Amino acid sequence: MRTGTTTEPIAGTSSQRADLEKAVRAYGGCWDTTRGLRALRDAGHEPQEKNTRQILRDLAAGGLLIKTEDRPVRYTAAEKESDGNAAEGHA
Repeated sequence: MRTGTTTEPIAGTSSQRADLEKAVRAYGGCWDTTRGLRALRDAGHEPQEKNTRQILRDLAAGGLLIKTEDRPVRYTAAEKESDGNAAEGHA
């Protein structure tokens, strides 16, 4: 029998991508692999660096992140939806 999280596909990228996208939208700011890994662990995943880097590239390709540095690779959130909405929506 297997133990642990087996509900995701082996790569687990679809739900990890959704959770990382949600974190980027909620927190904004600068993102790198380390921050992406931390956000995914906080969301209950067991992420791998390779998959996390791919998700960050995908989010950049979709316009949610803007690549600001090549080495080390860093991104900045393109949208700041939560700046005013977070305080209003959770008051």
